[in-house]
Amino acid sequence: MKLRKDIWETIGIGKVSLITSGYAFKSSQFKDTGIPVIKIKDIKPPIATISNSDCIDEIDFDTKKLAKYILKKGDVLIAMTGATIGKVGKYAHDEIALLNQRVAKIEEVKNLSDIEFLFHSISTDKFVKYSLGRGASTAQQNISAEVLGQFEILLPPLEEQKQIAALFQSIETAMEQVDGQEKNLKALQKNLVNGLLSNEPEFGNLLNSKNCTPTTFGEIAECDKKYPEHEKEVERFVGLEWIEADNFQLQGFGLVANGTTFSKRFAKGDVLFGKRRAYLKKVAVADFDGICSGDILVIRAKAKKMLQGLLPYYISADAFIQHAVSTSAGSLSPRTKWKDLAELEVSVPDLRTQEKILEVLQQLETTIALLKQQKTTLKDLKQKLLNEILG
Repeated sequence: MKLRKDIWETIGIGKVSLITSGYAFKSSQFKDTGIPVIKIKDIKPPIATISNSDCIDEIDFDTKKLAKYILKKGDVLIAMTGATIGKVGKYAHDEIALLNQRVAKIEEVKNLSDIEFLFHSISTDKFVKYSLGRGASTAQQNISAEVLGQFEILLPPLEEQKQIAALFQSIETAMEQVDGQEKNLKALQKNLVNGLLSNEPEFGNLLNSKNCTPTTFGEIAECDKKYPEHEKEVERFVGLEWIEADNFQLQGFGLVANGTTFSKRFAKGDVLFGKRRAYLKKVAVADFDGICSGDILVIRAKAKKMLQGLLPYYISADAFIQHAVSTSAGSLSPRTKWKDLAELEVSVPDLRTQEKILEVLQQLETTIALLKQQKTTLKDLKQKLLNEILG
C-alpha cells in the first residue's frame, strides 16, 4: 500500500463525522422485551453487545423523537463516562437498537470520511488517554460529544481511508477466523472429555465395553495424601482466585514469605479442584510445589489405575462437576467432600488405551495454544500498524 502521508490532514474528528450522545431513558421505561437499549456496560471492544433485559417497549417507541438514537449494524459507539471512558465498540447485530445516555454514536460524513477508518482511528490507547485526560471531574469522569469531537486524527483522502480500513478489516477477519477455529476445537475437546464419563463411555473408536472396567473415582484417584515430596520447602501458595474454569493453567500465586494461613500441600503435577461452589468448575494442574487453600482438593491418580495426565480431563467432565454440585452442602457457600466424590461410578479403559486418549487430548491442547498465540500475534500486528499508520 502506497500512502501519501505528505498530503494527510490533522483534523478534529468532529469536523469529519457526526457525534451523537445517547438519550436519557428513565429506568421505569426498561422492559425485558422490545427494542434493545445499548448502555455503557455493553461496550466491550471491539464490539458492543446486547443485554436482553434492557429494552424499551415497542408500543411506547416514538420514531420521530428517537430517530437519531436508532443504531444499526456497523455503527461505531464510544463510552463517555466511568471506568470504560474512551472505549470504542462496533454495533455488530442485525436488529436495531437504541442509544442510551453516556454512550455516543459516531457517523461518517459523506465524501469526507469512511466509518471503518474512523473506527480504527479511535480504537487506540491514544484516544483512551485523551478521553481520560479531558473527562470532567464529577462523581465519575464524563466527556462530552463536543470534547470527543476535538480529538485530532490524521485524515488521508477518502480513497486512502478505505484502503487503510480494508487492511485492518482483513486483520480483524483473520482474527475472527482463528477465534472460530479455537472455539470449534474447544467444543470438540469438551465433547470428547464428556464422552469419557458418559453412561456408555466413548472416545471416537478408542473406547468400547470390552476395554472399559466399571469402578469408582476413589479407586482410580486419591485425595489430600502426604507424599515424600511434601517434605520439601515451598515458596508459593495458591487460592481459589487463581484457578479458573476451562483452563488447567494456574493464573497466579502468592508468596509464603509474605504470609498465609494455608497449610495443605501439593506437588507439581497434582490436580487442584475447587470444592467450594463446584459449579464454578475450577480445575488446574500444579506446575510447581506449594501449599493451597483448604477449599482446594489435591487429587492424584493411583498408579496402574489412571494416568496422571488424563486425570484433570476426567475431573473437568460435566458428569464429575454435576456430581460435585449434587453432593455439596451449605446454603451460602456450598462445599463437596472427597468421600462423596470418590463414590462417583466411572468406567475406565486400560492404561494403553488411556495413553492413546491422552495423546489426542494433548494434541488438541497444543493446537488450541497455537491458535491463541496466532490471535495474539494478529492483535499485536494490528496495534503496530495502527501506531505506524495512524499514530
